[in-house]
Amino acid sequence: MVDYKNKIITVEEALKLVRSNDHIITGLGSAEGKAFLKQLHTIADRVENVTVNNCLPMDTYEFFQNPEYRKSFGVDGWFYAPGLRKAHKQGNISFIPNNLHFAASKRLAHIKPHIYVGNGTYPDEHGYISLSLSNVYEKESIEAADIVIIECNKKCPRTFGDVEIHVNDIDHIIEVDYDIPEIPDAEPNEKDLAIGKYIADHIKDGDCLQLGIGGIPNAVAKSLYGKKNLGIHTEMLTSEMVKLAKAGVINGKCKQTHKGKMVAAFAMGTREMYDYLDNNPSCAILAGSYVNDPYVIAQNDNQVSINTSLEVDVTGQCCSESIGSMQFSGTGGQSDTAIGAQMSKNGKSFIALYSTAMVRNPATGEKEEVSKIVCQLKPGATVSLSRNDIDYLVTEYGCVNLKGTTIRERVEKIISIAHPKFREQLMEEAIKIGIIYPRG
Repeated sequence: MVDYKNKIITVEEALKLVRSNDHIITGLGSAEGKAFLKQLHTIADRVENVTVNNCLPMDTYEFFQNPEYRKSFGVDGWFYAPGLRKAHKQGNISFIPNNLHFAASKRLAHIKPHIYVGNGTYPDEHGYISLSLSNVYEKESIEAADIVIIECNKKCPRTFGDVEIHVNDIDHIIEVDYDIPEIPDAEPNEKDLAIGKYIADHIKDGDCLQLGIGGIPNAVAKSLYGKKNLGIHTEMLTSEMVKLAKAGVINGKCKQTHKGKMVAAFAMGTREMYDYLDNNPSCAILAGSYVNDPYVIAQNDNQVSINTSLEVDVTGQCCSESIGSMQFSGTGGQSDTAIGAQMSKNGKSFIALYSTAMVRNPATGEKEEVSKIVCQLKPGATVSLSRNDIDYLVTEYGCVNLKGTTIRERVEKIISIAHPKFREQLMEEAIKIGIIYPRG
């Protein structure tokens, strides 16, 4: 048994390592260093301008949500969650534009982290800790950091792939016993199920899938129980994928790479999923720079990518991460996986969204239904996926294939799956602003 006791410190001792102007990187989502981050605000009186680099934080921490600490701490985020969205207007929160497979390398070319802190398992008999639920950027950040702190937690599943770190390469261990953050299963609504059915009709036996999280991807998954020999090569491993694997629908037999394994860069879901991942060699958590590389994705034939968007214009530009100029989430792997799937032999990429949303009118204060298919994206909107890179677009009113189409054909196809009450208006506006012109 490897002796690691001399590396154990308390959270308070770990916080003493933080200096003014330090840059700290923590793990993504369920892999973040929760105990350390919960207490970070307690040193606000002795530090200033400490930056924490995170991605999809699962908790709202005092150090960034309380404006009292904004001179001491800031956050640079690869992907916003509700807490960061709310705190953004304080001025100490900033977004890092990125495609996920370059998130680590481009960031580390820009800054050098002083501290990496994240969670993981206890060392095994050979001295190896598993980073457990994410290696999107974690291992590369660990190699670049001056100080490496791992919160060892018996509740972290021991996963395999490229997540092993020897205890000799870790500076400090904090022993913790908190529950790993979970994402409850989102029950699909009527719109989700309609969209899910349209997409599932295009999925064939033996296809290899990338699915995101939420009602629409869950609805797709629930429509796949009649399929056979599906594979997984995905940015995020989800609870619905695990259920399909348990049911024998997913087995990876037809994959060209990592045959028989579900491959992901990170995992988030229910405790049931975490228990399934524990010591399970059929699941591989690999580096995000590899998993999300479009050229790697394309090595699997019949790769299917399924992502969602907030707003799409009538030419196919997808705004999937902002509401106007307000950052809402992040690009994540949308561009990576959409392009990679289309590079795959017989691959397909789907962008899905509801046709409408209920939005509060600033003049009246009342909520009103607006079209999420628009002639022009909102001012300042981020184009997460360019119109050059879109393949299939889906709403609850249908699925259209935009591959190789002209602007005129796109306008007609996309408007055909808008909510019926907005279709005439969209066509009139498209002509009025010169996206297309009437013939004759």
